[in-house]
Amino acid sequence: MALIKSISGIRGTIGGKTGDSLTPIDVVKFSAAFGTWLKRSQPSNLRIVIGRDARLSGEMVSKLVASTLQGIGFEIIDLGLSTTPTVEIAVPLESAAGGIILTASHNPIQWNALKLLNSVGEFISGQDGADVLALAESEDFDFVEVRKLGSYRTDNTYFQKHIELILDLPLVDKEAIAAQDFKIAVDAVNSTGGIAVPMLLEALGVKKENIKLINCEPTGNFAHNPEPLPENLIEISNELKRGHYDLGIVVDPDVDRLALICEDGSPFGEEYTLVAVADYVLKHTLGNTVSNLSSTGALRDITLKAGAQYFAAAVGEVNVVEMMKAQNAVIGGEGNGGIIYPALHSGRDALVGVALFLTHLANFGKSISILRSTYPNYFISKNKIELTPDINVDKVLEKISQKYAKNPVNTIDGVKIEFDKEWVHLRKSNTEPIIRIYSESETESTANHLAKKIINDIKEVISNHL
Repeated sequence: MALIKSISGIRGTIGGKTGDSLTPIDVVKFSAAFGTWLKRSQPSNLRIVIGRDARLSGEMVSKLVASTLQGIGFEIIDLGLSTTPTVEIAVPLESAAGGIILTASHNPIQWNALKLLNSVGEFISGQDGADVLALAESEDFDFVEVRKLGSYRTDNTYFQKHIELILDLPLVDKEAIAAQDFKIAVDAVNSTGGIAVPMLLEALGVKKENIKLINCEPTGNFAHNPEPLPENLIEISNELKRGHYDLGIVVDPDVDRLALICEDGSPFGEEYTLVAVADYVLKHTLGNTVSNLSSTGALRDITLKAGAQYFAAAVGEVNVVEMMKAQNAVIGGEGNGGIIYPALHSGRDALVGVALFLTHLANFGKSISILRSTYPNYFISKNKIELTPDINVDKVLEKISQKYAKNPVNTIDGVKIEFDKEWVHLRKSNTEPIIRIYSESETESTANHLAKKIINDIKEVISNHL
């Protein structure tokens, strides 16, 4: 059981004891804290948008959130089954004070979370998050008397509105996509991408009979681990190997991460989703790019080649968005398949990623595997170490930083150590009780060797009871 409070929201496993996991009491407490914070920040705006992915606990959590916010006096606009980027778009369109997305993103079925949005549909800042957590701790909530209870209504129009906004983007070419007569397999891990992605593909001109649906019924019973990593995508990879498809599309439960599968069943590489989309955007809109410290150096390479500047941010969407705004970036995101295209909105959005990538592939005119071969080839080894409450993570990271003090070390988010042509980034996860260890090199063996060395260093520090 776990309850994690971070810049990624309030996240935990369902069931267990209050304060140790995401129980109904915890859901009510943090919803009340967020509602109270919004009401005190914007007393004249008592409207809030909520939406959820399809996970099994979603309906229960959604009812708790909506009722709690009504108790504070808010008008609730419930999008029901939705996606993270769709809710982000809906908040400013509804002139709402904020929003809550009920999703644990890539986490397994037993998890859920409250992702908190400000009035422009972006994740609240670290300081604002700290204020919300302080309110939750104090339980200093502002509930209203019975005649001032808030209202509740549903709105199921926002998938279509989201798609229409994507189609209106100058860099999305519906005609070019339709002309290619793409045959596409889609794996939406039994969540809301199973609704949104096929809708988008058909709107882009892909024929319905050319779309193979895999795990697209939004039952919440995830057919596999929902994180879109190659080891979890065996079914769709085998389907592409057997069939005659141009590509495969995979999204996570809340549709903010996009992974692609080549026509031969091999992974395009989630790190290269952003690289390919950025390559297309930079060809038409020259400007800076941003990704987080754990993302591939290939984005930096193609950005410099295009004549622009690349900037690295701390991990976490809010940090990447902040850096993108500071550097006037035209495209950015995270190497986990998260595309942030500010011409639409400042949030990770797999749907706009699909539209931009398909336009890019249509204009390229060759297979997706050939497109992948045009980019600098790096390998990232992604590893993790489970944490126990007695581990002092800050002390572990400090010791590792000291050990490699002769190397270039970046400590804005955990510890990133630069070597000759390689790097290793280790940090405490915002979404799980783990330390993530990512290493990148031009060869798989070197990346794995480097990761293994750092993992052994961490274990040694932990064994010394630090």
